[in-house]
Amino acid sequence: MDLDSIECVVVGAGVIGLAIARALSLAGRDVLVLEGAGGIGTQTSSRNSEVIHAGIYYRAASLMARSCVAGRKALYEYCAEHGVPHPRCGKLIVATTAAEAEMLEGIRQRAAANGVADLEMLSATEACAMEPALHCTAALLSPSTGIIESHSYMLALQGDLEAAGGVIAFHSPVEGIVVDEPGFVLDVGGEQPTRLKCTTLVNAAGLQAPALARRIAALPENVIPQAYYAKGNYFTLSGRTPFSRLIYPAPVPGGLGVHLTLDLAGQARFGPDVEWVDEIDYTVDASRADGFYAAIRRYWPALPDGALQPGYCGIRPKIVPPAVAQQDFVVQGPRTHGVPGLVNLFGIESPGLTASLALAEAVRDIAD
Repeated sequence: MDLDSIECVVVGAGVIGLAIARALSLAGRDVLVLEGAGGIGTQTSSRNSEVIHAGIYYRAASLMARSCVAGRKALYEYCAEHGVPHPRCGKLIVATTAAEAEMLEGIRQRAAANGVADLEMLSATEACAMEPALHCTAALLSPSTGIIESHSYMLALQGDLEAAGGVIAFHSPVEGIVVDEPGFVLDVGGEQPTRLKCTTLVNAAGLQAPALARRIAALPENVIPQAYYAKGNYFTLSGRTPFSRLIYPAPVPGGLGVHLTLDLAGQARFGPDVEWVDEIDYTVDASRADGFYAAIRRYWPALPDGALQPGYCGIRPKIVPPAVAQQDFVVQGPRTHGVPGLVNLFGIESPGLTASLALAEAVRDIAD
């Protein structure tokens, strides 16, 4: 492969960039992935709850809802075929007040509108029979929610990409982009700076996607969203958890509340809270623990004092300000921005991991 001239360049080796590069490679395209960091999935893709989402909460007919539902089905099949650990443990969405219990039917109806028809309404007695440590007034059971070992998944995508002839170049930040029809000329930094020519360019840079798009002089400013950063802290539970399923509270303004998720070893972690920040900073704020205890004890009153330890944090690539309740995924092709060969992905936050294979198919179709 001549790296001085390549057919397709994907910027970003997170789960979205890897899935897209894999799809393009399997379609017979010559693909190079450029990643500024030293490995795959070092930012958003490795700093999340690792949940396979069912597709419950999202606005009907939105790209987020459609790609989550289609991506979830594809992801379960992919994991089974590639030996990626992915227990389908299920999730309870729990109400702890009468007002929250009334919300659950609306959540079930929204999920049904998205094609998620397997939610089951439970009484408090039924839910607590499943999870005896739980306190609630009612609950929704989502049997198609699961968890995934995200790094194993990304390694599988990387393996497929490379087996199909694709290449990943690490420590290779894109520092300049010039439209040179047909295609683009990229200035790539790193220890050995180089200049590349490509005909298809996919911007899957996650948190940096809007900034990368602004380096393309030919791209209209009005199609590039403003970047906002929603930081979420996670705390881990010291000791064993009494829960075998994921536990989510009824949604709260601005998010889904502090929920309990599990890793593949059964270790419980709680989060995220939401903190809007101006800079990317992955320091966990231990002082936020008091808010975690209060939120968790609404559905797990027996949470012991001192049981929470600072875990990790992630930052969602938002493209709407805090005052806007919900955003959608944005996948832009030439019909939107007018630049041939360019595909931009903006705002690919949760459930991006679940939706990754479906979004990859959408980008492949645009690139074709």
